[in-house]
Amino acid sequence: MTLTINETAYINLLSAVKPRVISNEEENQKALSQVEKLIAIAQRTPEQDEILELLVVLIEKFESENYPIDTASPHEVLAHLMKEHDLKQADLVGILGSSGVTSEVVNGKRGISKNQAKALGEFFKVSAGVFI
Repeated sequence: MTLTINETAYINLLSAVKPRVISNEEENQKALSQVEKLIAIAQRTPEQDEILELLVVLIEKFESENYPIDTASPHEVLAHLMKEHDLKQADLVGILGSSGVTSEVVNGKRGISKNQAKALGEFFKVSAGVFI
């Protein structure tokens, strides 16, 4: 079902909110504040939903450009999960193979094979893709 936008109400809301490309942290905080106000409205109008979506897109663009999230290497993911689960190399020997192979994998001297990634994914209950 497509909702119809009341053009006059939408223009009035645009005029009040004045969404624009965000270029600094102050503008980002202002947009975040406007989003919070719109989210708090229990029964938003279609026009308010449109403005909310527009603000979210603008915020995401600013934040992805200014606060990029570095992707972790498979070995970094493994090290993090081991730390979170309080595991030692010896705890992964049954999953990765021999103690020598496990040591090389954990220390980043050997890549993680697809079979090992699958086994690690099942063990840690995460997608095997994080290890590839």
